Parts: sequence; structure tokens; C-alpha cells
Amino acid sequence: MKLAILSTLLAATAAFQAPAAPKPSMALHETVADLKVLAEKANPIVKFYDPMNLSDGDFYDWGNEATIGWLRQAEIKHGRVAMFAFVGYIVHANGIHWPWPMNLEGGQWPTGNSAPEIWDNMGTAPKWQIFAVISALELWDECGGGKLPHYTQGRKPGQYPPFDVLRETIGHPIFNLYDPFNLAKNMSEEKKANRLVAEINNGRLAMLGIFGFLSEGKIEGSVPVLKGVIPHYDGEVMQPFTDFSYFN
Repeated sequence: MKLAILSTLLAATAAFQAPAAPKPSMALHETVADLKVLAEKANPIVKFYDPMNLSDGDFYDWGNEATIGWLRQAEIKHGRVAMFAFVGYIVHANGIHWPWPMNLEGGQWPTGNSAPEIWDNMGTAPKWQIFAVISALELWDECGGGKLPHYTQGRKPGQYPPFDVLRETIGHPIFNLYDPFNLAKNMSEEKKANRLVAEINNGRLAMLGIFGFLSEGKIEGSVPVLKGVIPHYDGEVMQPFTDFSYFN
């Protein structure tokens, strides 16, 4: 099973491998000035905060604007993952799961004293399935869905590519990951901008929240407001794949 998944992912990577190119010639719209405007909207008190001067960087000789695009994409993506993790932690910590068996063999959903413990008690096959789906979505994002430029070359940070190419190729009505029912088509640009700021703030809060859960679970009392709420966890929160590798 592992070899099959690896082969699929490697094939997908090769299929969407773009030829090496010099710095993009298209006009980029990610500058330090843009970051300062966005930062003030997101937090009027702190405003622009960049103690490590990352916004002045030039990663891998991409140029400063491409670097800023990469940094913005990274923050938005981490925020989205953290929001999923925060909600997922609460769901699993309360023992909520689908009412049907976990697999065709009738296997039951894993249980545990805490959300990380439930992950540890889950079999290897489900972990590979989760890993494969996430990897496929990441590859699709990196290749721009076959139509959009890379987020360091002009694509709006956080814009996930639609599945148009797949629909055109295989004829299956695959829903887009973002706005699957196209409800935002008539939304004003002002409202879209406000929602982006809200998403960034929610993502930042979720990053603090999920690590608050994990910290309190590992070191009791480290987050006073969560003391007695989050159960203790004896595992390694920073090594979620200790029993899960390509070669086992």
C-alpha cells in the first residue's frame, strides 16, 4: 500500500513539474507597503510587527516581492491548518465521530483519554490515507491546478486553485475546495478583503489555541486557564509519526 501511494505521489509530482524559469516577469503585488496596510487592518494596536525583518528578505534569490508572497502563503496555510486542528481537537476530545464503522471490515473508531492519544491509537492505514490526501492537495496547490501561477509568481496568497482541469479531463463534477457552490461570485471586493483579514486573525488565534491545548496536555498548569480541562498526555506531541514512516 505504501509503495502504491508513493508511486502515485511521485507520478503526480513529475506530471506537474514546471520547467525551471528565471524570476517571473509578471507584475507582483506583494510589497512591504501592502503588508503594513494589511497588518494595520488585522491588528490596529500592534500594526506591522516584523522583528526578524523577514519582509526585507530575498529567499533563494526569488526577489523580495516573491519572498513576501511565500511568507503570506505560509501564514495563511498554517492558519487554516491550525483552525482544522483546533476544531478537530475539540471534536475528538469529546468522543464525537461518525455513526458508522471506520472501515468496511466494521472496525470501530479509535478511543483515548485525549485527542493526541486517539491519533496514537489509530491504525497505520488511516494515517497513510490522511497523508496521501493532504499530499495530493499540496501538490495541486503548488502546481496551481494547471492554470494559475505559483503564489511566488503572481497568484494571490491563499488562493487555492479550482479543480477545473480535472473536471475538463475526467468529466467528473468535482467540487472546488474553496466556495464549492460558488456563493462568493457576487460578493463585493470590500467584503472579500474583510473576510481575508478575519481569516488571518482566526488563523493566528487558532495557532495559539491548538498549541495551548497541546502544551497543557503535556505540561499540566502551563496554560492556567486550561488546567483541569485538558487531560494529560504521555506521548510525544511533536513526534506524531513515531510509529509511521515510509520504511516500516
